Amino acid sequence: MNILDVHTHGIGGFDTRTTSKENILKIAGIQGSRGVTEIVLTVYPSSIVTMRGNMRAIKEAMEAQRSAAGLPGSEAKILGIHLEGPFLNPLKCGSLDAGSFLEPGGYMLGKLVDGFGDIIKIITVSPELAGAPSLIKDITGRGIIASMGHSDATYAEAETGYNSGARGITHIFNAMRGIHHREPGLAGFGLMNQDVYIEVIADPFHLAKKIIEFIFSVKDPEKIMIVSDSVKDTDLGSSPRGIINECGRLLGGSMTSHESAGRLIALGLSDITVSKALYDNPREYLRRLT
Repeated sequence: MNILDVHTHGIGGFDTRTTSKENILKIAGIQGSRGVTEIVLTVYPSSIVTMRGNMRAIKEAMEAQRSAAGLPGSEAKILGIHLEGPFLNPLKCGSLDAGSFLEPGGYMLGKLVDGFGDIIKIITVSPELAGAPSLIKDITGRGIIASMGHSDATYAEAETGYNSGARGITHIFNAMRGIHHREPGLAGFGLMNQDVYIEVIADPFHLAKKIIEFIFSVKDPEKIMIVSDSVKDTDLGSSPRGIINECGRLLGGSMTSHESAGRLIALGLSDITVSKALYDNPREYLRRLT
């Protein structure tokens, strides 16, 4: 089974908060040993200087993979970068550093991405922020996918983001306004708009089993992407509450996408549906760049 994870920060003691290409290649090696074939490495929001340093390490690791005569062993192929921020809503920061968030603007976007545009695949943006619709248009104009997340957006604000060019939703239900009977919010938009792609973290802690069943029952299964949102401590053993900080807040996914596959099949989803959500759907999502 081929697996493409478009949202992974790290695993096994390593993450993208590094300037070392060797650390990045270790992430690819561990992911590959866990059955993941391709990854889009996700960079945390921080200062622009720090994020560019992280991206440089990823770019160097990608160049090292390309220059090698085939990937070593079972190393996952690095396809590019997912920037989770910094144009996000502090009200829905989740475990991210809200102090590093920036107001949407083309100038700051340029300072962030210039020189890396060929490898940045996805940028997560909060569509309700002032200036976000224009920023989304700028992102898509650069050939990068805009995904909506870490957001308090209403349904209407999410729709405006979509109409501006956003085509994804980052880890649906997590770090966003949920569904209310008088305001469906970003989560409701993600489920009701059958053209937008949604990321689903399928470990035991981010979404209840019934919510996962609900998602697959109402959403076009070809627009669902299973992601790990794995972090540095993933694969090092998690508590019964998942990978959490001292406040009990989830820091990221507790299992790889490959492990999530077995869990979803055990929940009753078909092998074909799960396989598409793990590879075909994210592959088609990224294909929109071309």
